[in-house]
Amino acid sequence: MLIYIGSDHRGFQLKENLKGFLKDLGYEISDLGAKEFVQDDDYPDYAKEVAYKVNLDPMLSRGIVICGSGVGADIVANRFQRVRCVLASSPDQVMASRNDDDTNALALAADFTDWESTKRIVSVWLQTPFSNDPRHKRRIEKIAQVDQ
Repeated sequence: MLIYIGSDHRGFQLKENLKGFLKDLGYEISDLGAKEFVQDDDYPDYAKEVAYKVNLDPMLSRGIVICGSGVGADIVANRFQRVRCVLASSPDQVMASRNDDDTNALALAADFTDWESTKRIVSVWLQTPFSNDPRHKRRIEKIAQVDQ
């Protein structure tokens, strides 16, 4: 599975740490920026690149978007029709998001999530399969119809 990742300046160090962590877990990573720390960059620039890529192939790729609060990056990612992004606050939340909503993007709050919590959240999110429960499939289809 290919994981696209992107962050602004507030999430830059977390992104850099996550890249190594994900590679150690055996995932292929595509870093869509920022490529270097730039104090005045803007999270929409990176979140839209990640979401665009996931939107092209939502079954075989996932995205991780990072900004200070996670909120802005989450909002941007969810603007893409085939992206279902979760703003993570706990491993239990991301487990439910994968099981019930088949999320394919993860927003992280660099200012509010410590490294150990981030590793647990990301690991659970990547390892949890979608349940394929008919009621969850029905709800996901209804979400897809909202934008049409």
